[in-house]
Amino acid sequence: MRILLALVLLLALAAGGAFLLAGRLPGPPIEITSPEKFVGVSTPLEVLVHAQASRLNGLTITVEQNGKQYPVYTLGAEGGEIREEDDGTRVRRTIGRESIPELVSGPARILVTASRPVLYGMRTADNTVVKDVQVRLERPRVAVLSTHHYINHGGAEFVVYRATPEDVTSGVLVGDIEYPGYPASGINVPGITINDPAVRVAFYALRHDQDLRTPIRLFARDEAGNTGQASFDYRVFPKAFKKSRIEVNEQLLNEVIPAILEGTREINPQGEPIEKFVAVNSELRQKNNEKIASFASQTAPEMLWQGVVFHPFTNTGVQSAFADYRTYVYQGKEVDHQVHLGFDLASFTTTPIVAANRGRVLFADELGIYGNTVIIDHGLGVQSLYAHLSSFDVKAGDTVEKQQQIGRSGKTGMALGDHLHFTMLVNGQMVNPIEWWDPKWINDRVIRKVRDAGSGSLIPNP
Repeated sequence: MRILLALVLLLALAAGGAFLLAGRLPGPPIEITSPEKFVGVSTPLEVLVHAQASRLNGLTITVEQNGKQYPVYTLGAEGGEIREEDDGTRVRRTIGRESIPELVSGPARILVTASRPVLYGMRTADNTVVKDVQVRLERPRVAVLSTHHYINHGGAEFVVYRATPEDVTSGVLVGDIEYPGYPASGINVPGITINDPAVRVAFYALRHDQDLRTPIRLFARDEAGNTGQASFDYRVFPKAFKKSRIEVNEQLLNEVIPAILEGTREINPQGEPIEKFVAVNSELRQKNNEKIASFASQTAPEMLWQGVVFHPFTNTGVQSAFADYRTYVYQGKEVDHQVHLGFDLASFTTTPIVAANRGRVLFADELGIYGNTVIIDHGLGVQSLYAHLSSFDVKAGDTVEKQQQIGRSGKTGMALGDHLHFTMLVNGQMVNPIEWWDPKWINDRVIRKVRDAGSGSLIPNP
C-alpha cells in the first residue's frame, strides 16, 4: 500500500512539473513606487519587489531611452539602498542626468526584472514591469515682476512673478518656510484681468521670531525634482514687540484650566494645578497652533474677499497686541513664557462678532486654549481667526460676506473675561492684523502690483 501511494505521489509531481515546465512561471510582483511621471537631473527611484532579497536569484533595474538601455541596479551590486521589509524587498536609488549623462529630455522607460527559483531550484520564475516616464532636464525658471516689496517684522507682503513651465510648484521661501503661489487669474480686482498662466502671485510673511536678515527668495520646483530660485529686492522694517507679565491666579487654575482639559483629548496632564496650567499653556497651545496652520492646505486658489480693506474692529478696546511676549508668574516665580499672536478686543459682553471679509468657513468648533473658534478662508492662503466666542452663527462650509455676523464674543478657552481674540494668517502663519485693516497698506502692497501686472507695465528683473 505504501509503495502504491508513493508511486501515485511521484506521478502527480511529475505531471505537475511537466505542466510547469511547459508554461511560463509567474515571478514576484513588482511595484515602481517612484518616480510617478517625471525624471529630472536627480530623481529618487523606489522599487518594491514582493519577495525577500535572500530568496531572489536576480534583480535588475534599467532605464531605456531611444533604443538604448542604461543599467541602474543589479542584485548584489554596491550603492543605493536595499532593505528587506515584511512585504518584500525595497530598493532605493537616484536616477537622472547626474547618474546617466546620456539622458536627454523626452520619453523614457524604467524596466525592473526580478526572478526567483522554483521547483527546488530547477526553474526560474521571472517578472518584468515597465513604467513610462518623461525626462525633464530643464530647470524651472522664476522671475519677479512686481516692485517695492516692504515687509514689517511679524507682517505680510505680496509679490507678482512669472514661473515656467506653467505646471511647476512655485512661491516664496522665507528662510525654510514655503509660501505657495497661485494663478494671478484668481485675483479679484475690478477692471483687471490677468490671463497669462505663467504669471502668479504669493503672499508671504516674516514671522515675529525670524531674524530680520532671514533670506527671502522666489522658488520653483517641478515633479522631476528640478529646482530654480531667484532673488528680488525687498526691505525689512523692524518692529518693537510688547513684553508683559501675567499673574496666574486661582480662577485660572481652578476654573479655566479644568474646563479646557474637559473639552480636549489632545493632552492629559497630571500633577498640581500649576503643572496642568503649564501643560495647557505650552503643549496644548502648540497642538492647537499646529491644527490652525493645517487649514492652510484648504485655501481657495483664488481671491474670495471683496473690497480694499478688512473690517478693522475699531469699535473695540485693545486689551493685548500682536506678538506680546508674555511671562507667566505664579506665587512670585516665573513658570512659563509664550507669545500672544493676535489682538484681544473687547467692548461689552456677548458682542456680535462679524466676518472681517468675504470667505468660506473652514472651522467652527471648540479648539483648546482658543475656546469656541471660527476660521475663515479668504483665498490665496489668507485666513482669519476669531476665538473665545460664546456662540456660533455659522458652520464649516458656509460662505460668509464681509461684516456678516458669525457669532458672539465670550470667555471660552484661556480667557478670564469676555473678549474676542482676532488674528490673520498667511499660509498658516499668524501675522499682524493691523496691516489688513489699513487701506493704504492693501492698496500699495496688493492692488498697485496687480494693476501694474494687468496693465502690462511689469517686466521681469534681469
